[in-house]
Amino acid sequence: MIKLVDVDKYFKSRFQKTFILKGIDIEVNEGEFLTIMGPSGAGKSTLLHIIGMLDQANAGEYFFLDQPAHKFKEKRRGEIHKNYIGFVFQAYHLIDELTVYENIEMPLLYKGVKGSERKSMVAEMLDRFNIVAKKDLFPHQLSGGQQQVVGVARAIIGKPKLLLADEPTGNLHSKQGEMIMELFKSLNDEGMTIIQVTHSEKNASYGSRVVTIEDGAIVRDEKPNAVNV
Repeated sequence: MIKLVDVDKYFKSRFQKTFILKGIDIEVNEGEFLTIMGPSGAGKSTLLHIIGMLDQANAGEYFFLDQPAHKFKEKRRGEIHKNYIGFVFQAYHLIDELTVYENIEMPLLYKGVKGSERKSMVAEMLDRFNIVAKKDLFPHQLSGGQQQVVGVARAIIGKPKLLLADEPTGNLHSKQGEMIMELFKSLNDEGMTIIQVTHSEKNASYGSRVVTIEDGAIVRDEKPNAVNV
């Protein structure tokens, strides 16, 4: 599903390049649940953003569903986002002017889902996450944890083929965090490909594979039974 070949990401100053990612080679098969780990500043989120086409590499090749994503124009990247990818951001990225209901509904509007179908899909998400009572509130009226839950609901409502999650439980208390990870596990069992960035060994244990990045390079790629969790 995903293949990165010799990918570099760097900032150029007058005299030198400062590398954030260097020589990244990785393949992710459809249906995998991959965790990216490593110290702060290692390049984990940058790698996730390149995979999600929110950022572009300076060098190397990226193939998404066997298509050369590194050559995609902006319009094509937008179509891929709309039809294939869901995002859960550490900083929520909810739209302040929209209610909880409207934030969750947003991906369905982009996809052109009919009104009656949208209504039932949003209702299912509100019920699943136990936030029916919050549907008419705005993001600033929610706690950080509640905003993150809304962000997860928004990311998965369109049933994306690929879910990208950047520290998805970082702002949640442990019970909420476990609920989100159990949900990810069940979505993965249903066939959704998931890539998460996390510092949590416990969250990593929900996945099928762990890639560790240090100083912008992959230093380990292993199955969880080889990871101490």
